[in-house]
Amino acid sequence: MCSSKQEAKTSKCELAQAGKTKKCGTTKTYISRIENNASDIRLSTLMRIVRQGLGGNLKLSVTD
Repeated sequence: MCSSKQEAKTSKCELAQAGKTKKCGTTKTYISRIENNASDIRLSTLMRIVRQGLGGNLKLSVTD
């Protein structure tokens, strides 16, 4: 049995995640799989998530 505080927190997190997935043009399931290392992500998808979902830019560097 969950307390009302826990339920409210869960609902708030679900709403936030739903908003982010809509901005990113992806699904909640896909984001969850990425977060849990259950799926590999293409660079183009990562770039889209960073740009559209987070409003930032991805900087990649290769070092030896």
